[in-house]
Amino acid sequence: MSERKRLVVVCGLPGTGKTTVAGEFATRFEADLIRTDVVRKDCFPDPEYTAAETRSTYDETLERAAQVLERDGVVVVDGTFRRKSLREQARGVARDEDAAFELVRVECAEGVVRRRIDAREGDESDADFDIHKLLQSEFEPPKVAHHTIDNSGTLAEMREQVAGVCELLEARVP
Repeated sequence: MSERKRLVVVCGLPGTGKTTVAGEFATRFEADLIRTDVVRKDCFPDPEYTAAETRSTYDETLERAAQVLERDGVVVVDGTFRRKSLREQARGVARDEDAAFELVRVECAEGVVRRRIDAREGDESDADFDIHKLLQSEFEPPKVAHHTIDNSGTLAEMREQVAGVCELLEARVP
C-alpha cells in the first residue's frame, strides 16, 4: 500500500465487529492497530467506565496514534467514537501529523450484534447487549464524509467491502 501518512478511525457501536474490520484495515495497510478497549485496560485495570475514564482513554489512544504516525506513518484506531468531539479530536491528530484522516463507521443488524456479543469469549471489550443499546441512544452519527461497512454478513463479504474502501483511499493518494 501507499507510503502516505494515514490515520484510519473505525467507529461504531459495540458488537458490530469494529475490531474485526479494523484488523482488516490494519492488515491491508500494514499498519499498527490501537484499540480503545485495550488502552482503557492498560490505563485502568479495573475500569469503571466513567466519563473521566473515557476522556483519559481516548486522550491516551490518540497520543499513541500520534506516536505511531510520527514513527511509522499509518495507524488504525478502533473505538466507538460515539461523540462527534472524539472524532474531531482524532481528525486534529491527523492534521497535526500531516496525515490523511479516514473515518469508517461499522454497522450491523441488531440480531447479529446480539449473537456476537453473546458468543464473545476472552475479548478485551466488556460491553454487553445492554451497553450496545445504551450507546445506540447516545451515538452521534457522523455528518462528515465517511465510509460505511455493513458487517451483518459473512467475513468474506466484510473483507470485500474493506477492499473496496482501501482501493478508493489508495486512488486518492497523490
